[in-house]
Amino acid sequence: MKPILLRGGRVIDPGSNLDALRDVLLRDGKVAAIEPAGKIRAQGAEVIEAKGLIVAPGLIDIHVHLREPGHGYKETIATGTAAAAAGGFTTVCAMPNTVPVNDSPETTRWMQAPQRGASARVLPIGAATRGSMGETLTDYAVLQDAGAVAVTDDGKPILGDAIMLAALQAAAKLGLPVIQHAEDTRLTGGCSMNAGPLAFRMGLRGMPIEAESGLVERDIALVRKVPNAHLHVAHLSTAKALNAVRAARKQGLRVTCEVTPHHFALTEERIGHYDTNAKMNPPLRAEADRAAMIEGLLDGTLDAIATDHAPHAAHEKEQEFDRAPNGITGLETALGLAIRILHREHRMPLAKVLALLINRPAQALGLKNCGSLAAGSSADVVVFDPEEKWTFRAADSKSKSKNTPFDGWEFQGRVRLTVSQGRITFRR
Repeated sequence: MKPILLRGGRVIDPGSNLDALRDVLLRDGKVAAIEPAGKIRAQGAEVIEAKGLIVAPGLIDIHVHLREPGHGYKETIATGTAAAAAGGFTTVCAMPNTVPVNDSPETTRWMQAPQRGASARVLPIGAATRGSMGETLTDYAVLQDAGAVAVTDDGKPILGDAIMLAALQAAAKLGLPVIQHAEDTRLTGGCSMNAGPLAFRMGLRGMPIEAESGLVERDIALVRKVPNAHLHVAHLSTAKALNAVRAARKQGLRVTCEVTPHHFALTEERIGHYDTNAKMNPPLRAEADRAAMIEGLLDGTLDAIATDHAPHAAHEKEQEFDRAPNGITGLETALGLAIRILHREHRMPLAKVLALLINRPAQALGLKNCGSLAAGSSADVVVFDPEEKWTFRAADSKSKSKNTPFDGWEFQGRVRLTVSQGRITFRR
């Protein structure tokens, strides 16, 4: 790979508290040097002028659905990671609800093989139970050896107390996080949106907030029984569940959590006239819960912003609201939403916004060799213009699917260049 010199940009590396004008030299897939502007001389390097731009470690998404193997008509690893690169992401953690379910080392390795044509580092998350059926644990050590960075039955929450306890115990021995999709499905059968007056008026069955908070509280009680256990709560969406995590952390328990951009940007009102592009699980909540997510980001209780990128084919979304599948795409709009909502509207410093998309997700799942621009680190970099205004058009998305509620939204802060492991994977 030809060396790359990023010259004159404002380098923000939240993990090392760096925010200054610097030149960055990338060579042989690593950060070779980072010096004050004008200090690096690199013959033969491709010089990219970054004056007026932000240069940061590549973004990290710890919750994506790449649909392969099994559902390539929705998304492939190649198209999903192309969308990731366009959004500034250089590392993505892929959920195991594939066909077959990723409960084996063979599938884990297949997802990482060069033949998949990935434009970002793909870190698979293995199934916590065989077939994600919630009955028999998978072999966590074998999955970890194959490259899995966590275990989960995402989409099929682990409801049994005994099996969840066993999962926490087995994962703790290996230092693996157990990620829980916190939804007590015994309370949500047939439900398609948030419970409340709006669901009543629309004639739809609603998911009570207790379905989320109750399972979070149960899991925290189990964590207390397992030394060194690490529980990570996926796509948290309610104030009640967030308060449970906040209390657990104060007690010294290792409980981390994430929030999606759509849960801090939208409320249930976005469903409008039964718009299936606003249907997801957990569902969009009321304004009080959205405000709680903002507060959790501002006070640091929420560890990470994760997209829960969930592509679906058009024909799947174009049906009755309660029959349409849950989920939206999100890799190309995450940075723009974070800057618009958190930085512009709530005055969160840009470095703190980036931390929620870079080093804090890496810390939440214990990811290695990513999230930093220190010399010797992997050459994962995003370059973006913090002032450029742009409009997102779903039709132009790199993703194979176009199911997004943000089509036509105006954002400020646009990705210009993404470099993953020293290779340019996106250039505007």
